[in-house]
Amino acid sequence: MLKTPLALLMMAVSAAAAKPLSTRIKPLQVGNLTIQQGKPAIIVSTTGADSDSALKLARQAAQTPQVQMVELRVDKLDFAMQADKVTQLGQAMRRELKGKPLLLTLRTEAEGGNLSPDNDRYIALCQQWLAEGFADVIDIEMRMGAQAVDRLVAQAHQRHIAVILSCHDFTATPDNADMLNRLAWQEAHGADILKIAVMPKTPQDVSRLMDITWQMRQRSDRPIITMAMGGLGAVTRLSGEVFGSNLTFGTLGEASAPGQLEVEALDQALDTLHEANTSSS
Repeated sequence: MLKTPLALLMMAVSAAAAKPLSTRIKPLQVGNLTIQQGKPAIIVSTTGADSDSALKLARQAAQTPQVQMVELRVDKLDFAMQADKVTQLGQAMRRELKGKPLLLTLRTEAEGGNLSPDNDRYIALCQQWLAEGFADVIDIEMRMGAQAVDRLVAQAHQRHIAVILSCHDFTATPDNADMLNRLAWQEAHGADILKIAVMPKTPQDVSRLMDITWQMRQRSDRPIITMAMGGLGAVTRLSGEVFGSNLTFGTLGEASAPGQLEVEALDQALDTLHEANTSSS
């Protein structure tokens, strides 16, 4: 678990006074959360392998004001490939969350997850869970390709479920054109929320991701999630309001990805940035 680095926080505070956003996002309602311009909303993820640990996190999140959304990481469950059992857990978690939105994610090994189902199995599982309608938001990996993505997005929207189209690179930070193209592809294929996560090797990689986030914000009115993973990328989890990322991930215990900050420390940092941003506008 990382502490908030003071130097990184001050870097983002300084930027807040210099870069007002020029493109405002179209607010997106999921559960009782309105994703909009301003302080990013905090998501926490399940990390346990059983139903009890996931339900415990849901209850804790429901009682924690700093948490606005919970992600059910299906791939971390012992029964991840048992679609009916996942549905039962998702329904129970949604009841425990008392209106806070539930994000459903089956993260594949190719993108940093724990499972490697073939594409057909991945698509079939997502289709079954969408048909059950227990999630408020679903994460779909854009690597599934246009045909599968378009089909899943259409089904999600028929059920009034918001879609995150995502891509994750745990080895490097792609070049700027590649990252912009990925985000633009997600928007073109109907994503309600655009997402890219990368692994930085240098501070310049972190800077490039924040610049790409800013560039995409000028082009799109969709909510965006961007992050550079690991300790080097921690500033990207704090500075979304400045550069145009609207949600961020924190932890109520074990982290689900490298570089996540504990929600109380994360929320305090986001509040500091928000105050700096609003006082300078």
